[in-house]
Amino acid sequence: MGIERNSPKISLLRLKVETIFNRRLKVHNDFVELASEIEAKLKQHISETTLERVWGYSVRGYDSVSLHTLNLLCKYAGFESWVDFCESIQEEGIKDSDLFEGDGILSSSLSPGDMLRIGWLPDRECIIKYCGNYRFKAVECKNATMKKGDTFSCIEFRMNQPAVMDNFISINDPSKTPRRYVAGVKHGLNLLSLLDPRVVFE
Repeated sequence: MGIERNSPKISLLRLKVETIFNRRLKVHNDFVELASEIEAKLKQHISETTLERVWGYSVRGYDSVSLHTLNLLCKYAGFESWVDFCESIQEEGIKDSDLFEGDGILSSSLSPGDMLRIGWLPDRECIIKYCGNYRFKAVECKNATMKKGDTFSCIEFRMNQPAVMDNFISINDPSKTPRRYVAGVKHGLNLLSLLDPRVVFE
């Protein structure tokens, strides 16, 4: 039995793997190198095709990830197993609520319909609506590649940290191919606020 590839937990695991790998996975050769590094480190084989499916680079009809693959990626990222990784998320979530109050917003703390204003250099600004299940929709955008109607998943937003948006679907993309969008790559967010619920947007 597999886990849905678009799960926020898998999104977070991808980030942790990329941190260990020391770069984002963007092209086919990145997945080839990661597969080789995992095999050298753990003495277990994993194909670049499998990794491409996990990252959504090449879905080919697969929308879930096997427990075997998740366990392997978790071990590479420094965890005992997928279960251990999930338990660590719950523990970190409690800590994050304490440590980043005022500096960050956890998606799990939001209610469907809540609005956030986010901004990043040089003059990008967007208002996004929380739709539930870690999913957001852009309501207003100014000077950004993101456009009104675009949707994405995000676990949390932090001031001075990049906002990593997985499963980003552009309203202008007829193929509706999920991609990754990172706001504030170099300097992070410089604007982050929860808007007054009485403010109405069309």
